[in-house]
Amino acid sequence: MSFFKKMKEKITGTNDSVTGKFKEGLTKTRDSFTSKVNDLVARFREIDEEFFEELEEVLLQADVGYETVMELIDLLKVEVQRKNIKDTAGIQTVISEKLVEIYNSQGEIDNSLNIQEDGITVLLMVGVNGVGKTTTIGKLASRLKAEGKTVMLAAGDTFRAGAIDQLVVWGERAGVEVIRQSEGSDPAAVMFDAVSAAKKRNVDVLICDTAGRLQNKVNLMNELKKVHRVIDREIPGAPHEVLLALDATTGQNALIQAETFKEATDVTGIVLTKLDGTAKGGIVLAIRNKLNIPVKFVGLGEGIDDLQPFDPEKYVYGLFADGLELEADQEVEEDKDK
Repeated sequence: MSFFKKMKEKITGTNDSVTGKFKEGLTKTRDSFTSKVNDLVARFREIDEEFFEELEEVLLQADVGYETVMELIDLLKVEVQRKNIKDTAGIQTVISEKLVEIYNSQGEIDNSLNIQEDGITVLLMVGVNGVGKTTTIGKLASRLKAEGKTVMLAAGDTFRAGAIDQLVVWGERAGVEVIRQSEGSDPAAVMFDAVSAAKKRNVDVLICDTAGRLQNKVNLMNELKKVHRVIDREIPGAPHEVLLALDATTGQNALIQAETFKEATDVTGIVLTKLDGTAKGGIVLAIRNKLNIPVKFVGLGEGIDDLQPFDPEKYVYGLFADGLELEADQEVEEDKDK
């Protein structure tokens, strides 16, 4: 049984709707990346050095990242030699296998949120302005509420015009309370009020928004550290997650942002927004490979339920869905003929 068929059986048996979201959400990347791989396969009958050079360029254009691309090409060369693969017909299968292998190469990845069994779970959301941070908070609140959790939001982005009002709107959509002060207030004071309110109302999860003025990097990072200290003082060990929102459409620039925030605060997970809006979805692999921070959620659409837990196999399925389904169907027909 092929890797594609095994993967399809594994990931489509439990939740076809989620698998479909990955397939649909990665349409732009698939149309760009996979079509270029298909063109390569059509132009090169044999796998040679020139083929690998052009494949390298295709991967870089998808923002997979230089280090990841070099690792993938090396793995492909070894596999091609080991299996004595001469032509390009089955190379997509090998590429997809190695992409999953690279993502998981740094050990077993726990993409789940660190939800506390007892007491309040505090999630701190960080990221620059414009990446979809506030929208992500609203979607995450809705998701957690649907799972039976009581959720509260803290409007800690007190400097961006309209940020508080935007979070209030999302709070209303999700049906959760938003703790806020006036625009320009001290974010740490907002966090103190929010933690106090969360304790009083005995909520399960408190999600805290923060400012994202990267142009004032030193001030921003000092502010994040102060917020972190206030939360930890009121709830020892909190925040239990620091989630960094990154805009997938910014490609390699998202990596630079991630490195900056990683210096200032202990980022525990990435939320990659707008993955459905980019042809450079390979950034997922670059982030994981370079930063060793798990991608915990991805944004696959505009809907409130389009924030999905990241799954590397569903992700690779989304990249190669057309070839996967074609190959799996061919195997079914071959089995029938036997």
